[in-house]
Amino acid sequence: MRVRERTRFRRGAYLIPSLFTTGNLLCGYIAVVRSIQGEFEWAAIALFIAALLDRLDGWVARLTGTTSDFGVQFDSLADVISFGIAPALLAYMWALSALPPPWSLSPFLFLATSAARLARFNIQAPTLDKRYFVGLPTPAAACAIAASVFYDPSRVADPITGVLVMVLVITLSILMVSKVRYRSFKEIDLRRRVRWVIVIVMALVIVLVAGYPREVGLLLSFAYLLSGLLPRLRPAGQKEPRPAPAGGRDGRA
Repeated sequence: MRVRERTRFRRGAYLIPSLFTTGNLLCGYIAVVRSIQGEFEWAAIALFIAALLDRLDGWVARLTGTTSDFGVQFDSLADVISFGIAPALLAYMWALSALPPPWSLSPFLFLATSAARLARFNIQAPTLDKRYFVGLPTPAAACAIAASVFYDPSRVADPITGVLVMVLVITLSILMVSKVRYRSFKEIDLRRRVRWVIVIVMALVIVLVAGYPREVGLLLSFAYLLSGLLPRLRPAGQKEPRPAPAGGRDGRA
């Protein structure tokens, strides 16, 4: 009897990460609807929550040992909506709809490259060093757009600002399919004792976000965006780490 109960619990545990992925998908849907309605601030907030849920489903899967191929595929399909279609539509409705074609098509480039980024990641995940992402992760690219919108959610009417947003969208698109490496922070093991320095830093970030959400959100998004472009300083003669299997559902594009 106990064996059956454990088996049922084990099967039910596999649903937990998928619930976070479903929440991610729901936030992407909300972002699309809010963008169409012109409520850009709420659309940006929905994208932030989607990125958080996308991060949590991977952590939960690793903590509970419930990684699965289904979870990986479900997550990728949800990410196309939440971090491909939703931010592309948000950028278009917020700042780029007034630009003449082909410049107003830059959000489609963002959508296409985000889908390509996710497909490439699914293929290469077993051979990649799990400490790094190759190319800008799609949630980070979506958050860069969301942070820009959240900083000033009023519809962009200035053509110069519209061109700058277009340049940002194109830059994000290129970075997603580039070979620039970004930290994944997957080496942080939540099952081990967390260093007090990390706790203090996280508490400080929470306080700053609570006091200055728009400024801090913009700063953090673009700090991560630039982190992959800055040269990594290593001692002379130190070699690059060899690729290690990422495996399972803990891979996040």
